[in-house]
Amino acid sequence: MKMHSVESRFIAIVIGALLVFVAPLFVLFLVLSSDRVARERLQNTDVLLKSSVQALGKPLWDLDRESIDQIVGDLEAEADIGYVRVRDTSGTIDVSVPAVAPDADETRAVVVTDITHKAMDGPKKVGTAEIWLRKEGPFSRFSTDEMTIFAIFFFAVATLFTAAIIGNRITIIRPLMRLTAAIEATRRLGSRHHVDWTSNDEMGALAHNFNEMQSRLEREETELKHAHARATDIYNLTPAMLFSIDGQNRITAVSDYWLTATGYRREQVIGQEFTAFVDADWRDVYRARREQGSEDGICEVTVRFRRADDSVMDVLILETGVTAESGRRPLSLSVMTDVTDLKEAENRNHRQAITDHLTGLLNRQGFESVLDDMIEEADTLGQPLACLFVDLDRFKWINDNLGHAAGDDVLCQVAMLLRRQLRAGDVIARLGGDEFAILLSARNGHQFALDVSERLVASLRAPLIVNGAELTVSASIGVAVYPDQASTAACLLQKSDMAMYARKRSGKNGVQLFDNNMVDIARKRLEIEKFIEQGLRDDWFTAHLQPIVCLSDGRVAGFEALMRLQHPERGLLPPAEIIGIAEENGSIGQIGDCILAKSIRSLSIISKLEGLADSYLAVNFSPLQFEPDLPARLAHLLLENGITPSRIVVEITEAVLMLDNPIVREVLDALSQLGCRIALDDFGTGYSSLSYLNRFPVDIVKIDQSFTRSLSSDQPDVRRKSRMLVEGIRTISHQMGCAVVAEGIETAEQWDILQAMDVEFGQGYLMSRPLPLDVLLEKLDEIRAAGAVERRAMAS
Repeated sequence: MKMHSVESRFIAIVIGALLVFVAPLFVLFLVLSSDRVARERLQNTDVLLKSSVQALGKPLWDLDRESIDQIVGDLEAEADIGYVRVRDTSGTIDVSVPAVAPDADETRAVVVTDITHKAMDGPKKVGTAEIWLRKEGPFSRFSTDEMTIFAIFFFAVATLFTAAIIGNRITIIRPLMRLTAAIEATRRLGSRHHVDWTSNDEMGALAHNFNEMQSRLEREETELKHAHARATDIYNLTPAMLFSIDGQNRITAVSDYWLTATGYRREQVIGQEFTAFVDADWRDVYRARREQGSEDGICEVTVRFRRADDSVMDVLILETGVTAESGRRPLSLSVMTDVTDLKEAENRNHRQAITDHLTGLLNRQGFESVLDDMIEEADTLGQPLACLFVDLDRFKWINDNLGHAAGDDVLCQVAMLLRRQLRAGDVIARLGGDEFAILLSARNGHQFALDVSERLVASLRAPLIVNGAELTVSASIGVAVYPDQASTAACLLQKSDMAMYARKRSGKNGVQLFDNNMVDIARKRLEIEKFIEQGLRDDWFTAHLQPIVCLSDGRVAGFEALMRLQHPERGLLPPAEIIGIAEENGSIGQIGDCILAKSIRSLSIISKLEGLADSYLAVNFSPLQFEPDLPARLAHLLLENGITPSRIVVEITEAVLMLDNPIVREVLDALSQLGCRIALDDFGTGYSSLSYLNRFPVDIVKIDQSFTRSLSSDQPDVRRKSRMLVEGIRTISHQMGCAVVAEGIETAEQWDILQAMDVEFGQGYLMSRPLPLDVLLEKLDEIRAAGAVERRAMAS
């Protein structure tokens, strides 16, 4: 039988009570009874011995053996006597019962006494009696009555003990066992079992309270199960990848949608570290997510997650939860969103943001980003980094004359040609328009960059096939090297750009290595750009007029308007630098409009003077000014100032005609139809001057001043060739119906030579420098007087 601890303790208590209280009393009773029985038995034995000894006196005297045997037998039959021996004094009789004496260990005592007989003459000793007393057993000292009392006592104690055990089992152990069984069943089976026990005692109250507690817990568990079921349903039905992790980053729960999206089974992931499913290169990013968490405890991180099929997706993880420090177990809820498409779109947008859509090369933004990285790499390796700034020389002409589609084709072919000349690790980008930039990293940075640049220039010498026709493209390349010539990425790009512009100014189609003098040139250029900007804003630009006279009689026939910038502190600035920079930065149009308006107003004032009502105004136009609305704007200015279009001469250079731009041709035709005359400036310095006279509506040809100066050269051969050229220009021009104007007349000898050659008009310092209107008005009388003297000299 299984002994329960409560029952064992109860038995121990009862036994203890028996040992403490009942056992001492029982022992005392045994001691007292034993002493009483011992005294009584001793007295009885003593009486028996005395009576037996007296009874043996006469048989021994009479030698009555039969009587002796009977008396000895009766004596030995006593319970306390174990051995009896009787002998007479004569040795005749020796009776022993039993025949053999017992062991001394079994004997308590030996009693020897004399046997006497009362004879006539008094008591006589007739023999001796030897009696051995047996050892007493544990119960030998008690009588039958006493043993009966002992049995009754033991039965009563056993009955009481058994009744206590049975009562304890019925009243305590059984309800406790039922309570324990209910608790064990609740623990094992998870259901709330009740105790089947009803009584009005404490055990009944305990069972009743336990059953009520079980009912309440069952209701609460049912509510919790319903709440958990609802939460689980919400967790699993939410169309999002939900999961939870513990404090050791182990997954404790995942939603069905999470499993569907990732392809895993639930048993494959529960208990696993979440980082095991993160791509190895992104695990440190995930572990550091809490370092960048927001104040509200929400962590956000984007990592690469590996699905069950080993495919990879980009996921955005939003994690929120409580930590162990808040008094609760750490728990969290994370939402994982597949952002692969978004990442690809971002990467695509990033690639588009840093890639030139036409050539596939890096654009300026991408180049600047790579340049920063390569600067850091150059610092780490201690290796120079060269930047090559490449600009095509004739790209604008291609765009304007062949169209933007042809220009795009040229850019793609040039990009391919440049790429083929570079190593796999070299970087090339299209910064915009026809500008390219190249980064080269090499030990011998300067020489390597120059060698590559020469190869690039040589690769562009071969003609390109555009729209079925061959087209030649050249490039100007500027080179700067980090860290020798630049300390930052921006400075490196800027200085390579400076070197490229220096090459442009030096004749294009070649390579230029940066030197520090270019910084001064760039600084001066920037200064001029600021002067241009401020001059347009504060009206510093003015039109100076230079008279054009008739060489035959010295009469003022017209004026050429020349742009001047009057700086309030520096005075007049060189116009050539201003025009070149203005054409590069696009401000030439505004300057040209300003000079055109001021010079026409000046002509209207001059027209009021005597003899100058029909004088004309020659105005220089940059190629960038030939816009479709130019004729309309010019007509408005002429109408506003009362000037007829025939008095306006539009001066263009051969560079304008070389572009062969349809828009330029249309504008020139419109100006000619308006009544304006067209003058071809600097004639003879271009490549195809004769064809221009035939193809364009040219009315005036202006001989370049270099030919005029050579007419009076000290070298006979130069004078002879120059006169032949001037005569040829005059002859051709006259045959084409064009008037001729000679520029740069500085001496009377040049005047005379040109006059003798039948050149109609001339201008130069001999007659007058370009002057502002107020100064010109004062000197016009002197100029006309000098002309009158010349006419009289020729008449005489």
